[in-house]
Formats: sequence, C-alpha cells, structure tokens
Amino acid sequence: MIYGLARSALFALDPEHAHQVTLGMLRAAPALASAFCAAVPDHPVTLAGITFRNRVGLAAGLDKNAHCLPAWDRFGFGFVEVGTVTPRPQPGNPRPRMFRLPAQQALINRLGFNNLGVDHLIAQVRRHPIKATLGINIGKNADTALERAAEDYVTCLQKVYPHAGYVTVNISSPNTLNLRDLQHGEALAGLLRRLERERARLDQDLGRRVPLFLKIAPDNTAEGFAETATTARTLGVDGLIVSNTTVSRPGLENSAVAAEAGGLSGAPLRPLALSALKAVRTAVGADFPVIGVGGIVRGADARERREAGADLVQIYTGFIFAGPGLVGDCRRALSGRA
Repeated sequence: MIYGLARSALFALDPEHAHQVTLGMLRAAPALASAFCAAVPDHPVTLAGITFRNRVGLAAGLDKNAHCLPAWDRFGFGFVEVGTVTPRPQPGNPRPRMFRLPAQQALINRLGFNNLGVDHLIAQVRRHPIKATLGINIGKNADTALERAAEDYVTCLQKVYPHAGYVTVNISSPNTLNLRDLQHGEALAGLLRRLERERARLDQDLGRRVPLFLKIAPDNTAEGFAETATTARTLGVDGLIVSNTTVSRPGLENSAVAAEAGGLSGAPLRPLALSALKAVRTAVGADFPVIGVGGIVRGADARERREAGADLVQIYTGFIFAGPGLVGDCRRALSGRA
C-alpha cells in the first residue's frame, strides 16, 4: 500500500529523474527502508568462500556510486552489488536514456556506465560499512580503446580489492561500444589472464583472496555460453552472473518504446535469462557458483531460477515495479531450499 502510493508519484516523473529522486531520499534517510520491509529470517549460505546472509541480492546498476548502502542493508538484501564503476568519472550517454514500460514491467536503458569514478565509490564504501556482502562491479571508460580495456579493469581491481567482498567484471553491457566483444575468444582469455595475475599479486600483498565473478549477456547461443563459461572457469574466475540486459525485444513487438536503443530488463527478459542460466549451468557443472539475474519480478521467479541452477539471485527492475516487498518474497521463496 505504502509503496503503491510512492510508486504512483515516482512514475509520474521521467524514469531517470525518478531514479535520482529515490536514491536521494534513501541516501538522506536510510531508515525509510525499514518502513517498507517485513522481518524475514535469514538463511545464510556459503559460496565462493563467502558467507552470504541470504540468497537475494541487489544487482549492479541501481546504485552505481554506492550512495545508499545503509538503506540496502535495511531492505534485507543478503548481498549488495554497486557500480558499474570506471577508473575515471564519466557522464554516460546523452539523455533521454532510460525508458519505462509499465504494462510489461520492463525498462530499456542506455545509460552507458554513468558514474562518479572509482575513487568516489571507495570513499562511500569506507564511510558506510554494511552487514550484507558487498560486491563491486567494474568496467572500462567509454573513451578507452578496446585493446587497452584490460588496463581499466586492472586499475579498478587494484582500487576496489581491499574493500570488496567480491568483484564483478562487467563485459556484457550493451551500452558501451563494442564492450561485448570482450566476452569471446582471445579477447576474453587475455583479459582474464591479466586480471588473474593482478589478483595473485593483490592476494599476496593484502593477505586475502577476493572472489572474482564475470557477468555475461543473455544474447548468445548455447555454444557461445559454453565457450565463455568454460574459459572463465579455466582461467580462475570464481563464479558467473547470468545475465545482463538484452538487446532483443521479446514480447514488445507492439510497443513504440521498443525501438529505443539500449538494454531491456524486467519481466520480458525472464525467459532469455533463464535459458542462459541453464546453458551455463550445463557447461560448468553442479559445483561452480552461478548467480541468476534478469526478469525476477516475484518470488516464484527466484524459486524458478534456483531450481534451474542458480546458487543466488539478484533483482533490480523487479524491485522498481514490485517494490521492496519483493526482497522478502524472494527470500521466503528460497528459504529452506538446499
């Protein structure tokens, strides 16, 4: 009821403006989060050497600059992934760049890694420690040539490593030119080798090993998923996040907004993300950590993802449409499941 009223007011605004207003309120008054949440018992789970307080996380992209960490903690997430962050601040793509499809419970965005830079994010993380596991999602600046992309990822890894519960390498956003080319072949292998060498050095210097996850796109074939997943596992990645937004437009054939460039998230993404998850799970076997994300808008979707092989799940667009109650719904749907 409370969120329904708030959503009506926010949905009267431009989507990106509504997003900024919401983050501003949560940053200024994180205790507001408590008013929207029912108490749900935690069911801790250990994955990739990390003990998560529950299986439901916030996906990257909602809080790119880590401005609202105390609020996400109060919403009851088991883990919170901030970013995508780049070495240098950047404004992202020109506006308008976010489009809402209420009837389909979906968003299209072409934000383009708009963020205040890795140093700003680290300052926020230092200022606001949280109980939930903190993931930091890293990317490259838009003006960094693809052949030099590894330098940006290494820079971010070096800076976030002491502060992260895990680090996610984002090579799957459709909104940075040619970024998805890094998901395949020698481009992927070269990037992962470089990151693994740097992680080995950081492990030794800091005396702690931080898990490295790779986030992949849903727009691929079963063979393509298998190739990416196998390369990632072979070259030391600790887990996969499946999946990012899609450039396809399933179920939106009659929507004028569907013609907008960018990545589609929300309910229409569910079948693609689910199919990608199943392909990845088949490729890596039963014992490799996989996080399922994309199109989870109700508790039953989280349970479906778990049954298809996801160890953990993340939400973002579903949180916007269904509200904070979705966190508890997903946690209840996953409680007691081995």
